[in-house]
Amino acid sequence: MSTITFDDFMKVDIRIGTVVEVSEFPEARKPAYKLKIDFGDDIGIRKTSAQITVLYTPEDLMGRKVAAVVNFPPRQIGPFMSEVLTLGFADEDGNVVLVGIDKDAPDGSRLH
Repeated sequence: MSTITFDDFMKVDIRIGTVVEVSEFPEARKPAYKLKIDFGDDIGIRKTSAQITVLYTPEDLMGRKVAAVVNFPPRQIGPFMSEVLTLGFADEDGNVVLVGIDKDAPDGSRLH
């Protein structure tokens, strides 16, 4: 693992947002959902795809706070343009466990 400076870290804009829409993504190579996440007034609603179907249902995700990188360039995933990268960690089986917060924070709050 290489080290980075604090300035390098600050270039990655990680924000908290609320999932406001979840839909199936049958065209994806691996099972995934399409998400719309509200990052507040300054950033707005952004869309992404996430391979989280093993551990989460659409009902689990609606209204959930998630963390995402909001300043990567958009990325084409099949017929879908992903605008943010939702963050998570792999469990023992390689399934993605979403990053969460233990207290409420406003949509759009930046990770410090």
